[in-house]
Amino acid sequence: MSLLHLSYYLSFFLSILGLAFHRTHLVSALLCLESMMLALYIAMTMWPAQNQSPSFTLMPIFMLTFSACEAAAGLAILVASTRTHGSDSLHNLNTLQC
Repeated sequence: MSLLHLSYYLSFFLSILGLAFHRTHLVSALLCLESMMLALYIAMTMWPAQNQSPSFTLMPIFMLTFSACEAAAGLAILVASTRTHGSDSLHNLNTLQC
């Protein structure tokens, strides 16, 4: 395994660990999701260059587009929850209550 692959796997795994263990605020969860998407984007960008295959060159652009949409939806949820509940703490958000 090369150092490049190890850094991709390590950054993605650390993002998953951050999402699993630091779920106190919505901002930290969104940052962990964005770092996961960034690790996937970099891996998908470098994969066609390593394999010399031009067939998957548009996939990172599509993934980056969906990542931007995900970030916009996450920030909209963050603003809405902060306005209604007063903070972005995930413990205050309960989906069973109206």
